[in-house]
Amino acid sequence: QVQLVESGGGLVQAGDSLRLSCAASGRTFSNYVMGWFRQAPGKEREIVAVIGWSGTYAYYADSVKGRFTVSRDNAKNTVYLQMNSLKPEDTADYYCAADRLFTAVEKGECDYWGLGTQVTVSS
Repeated sequence: QVQLVESGGGLVQAGDSLRLSCAASGRTFSNYVMGWFRQAPGKEREIVAVIGWSGTYAYYADSVKGRFTVSRDNAKNTVYLQMNSLKPEDTADYYCAADRLFTAVEKGECDYWGLGTQVTVSS
């Protein structure tokens, strides 16, 4: 089992920055690909970013490319999502997820999910 706990969400204004964290426990963190997903009210969940086991490979959704940066610290069992130049359309619940397979994370078919942290961006 892997337990994931997100933190760092909040209410900000457009153009502000936030850094989300996701702390993992339970299994060897470096064995897992980590993903960030979000779900806005009334919308389907969408992928935001994915980071590989060592952190050298990352994928970003087009909607966040150039504004968001995903990183991980395997010594701290934590993955981060730095969000800059936030827009009202970034408002959503943000979830981190883990799976051993990159393809599973890309598809949103992860074995482990956190409970989420809410991000609200006002205009």
